[in-house]
Amino acid sequence: MTSILKTIGSVVSSRGLDKPTYEVLSSEKEYELRRYSPAKWVSYTVKCMKKKEAQSDGFWKLFNYIQGENETETKVEMTAPVSTKIEPGAGPNCESTFTVSFYIPPEHQENPPQPKNPNVFIEDRPGFEAYVRSFGGFANEESWVNEAQKLSEDLKEKTSEIRQDFWYSAGYNSPFQLFGRTNEIWFMKK
Repeated sequence: MTSILKTIGSVVSSRGLDKPTYEVLSSEKEYELRRYSPAKWVSYTVKCMKKKEAQSDGFWKLFNYIQGENETETKVEMTAPVSTKIEPGAGPNCESTFTVSFYIPPEHQENPPQPKNPNVFIEDRPGFEAYVRSFGGFANEESWVNEAQKLSEDLKEKTSEIRQDFWYSAGYNSPFQLFGRTNEIWFMKK
């Protein structure tokens, strides 16, 4: 119980949490271009209509993993952000594919504990470059889409080098943190 409270406490502030490493390649008023280092993430994929439902389902599957639901029953520290890859469905009333992920902390990067849940998997993300838009507040379905659309519009004028088939949301804070919240939209550079 104490470790669960500690984990939830660290998520509340997101201070002191390990985060993936990156270098800022360029910075504009509304976004940055970042180069992320290769890293392992623990992930869960679900198809559904609403991002909020997918994130909640994925979060708890991954939270169980870090609480020891893995082959070595190892507790893994919480990290930030919780990233969600969004692959939009073919139409307005179609399910989208959501892959919710936690960054695996440095001490487990070489050999992460394997998940017991067959639907949770270790994802080996190669290094990548992403256009990143940050915004504050409590993000909801509408604000994620609005911020993604703003980033898309900003980038249309500057580059055609972005992936159009998916995008990421990244949330750094627990729902219990009221102030100083950080959310990001990531568009992958081709």
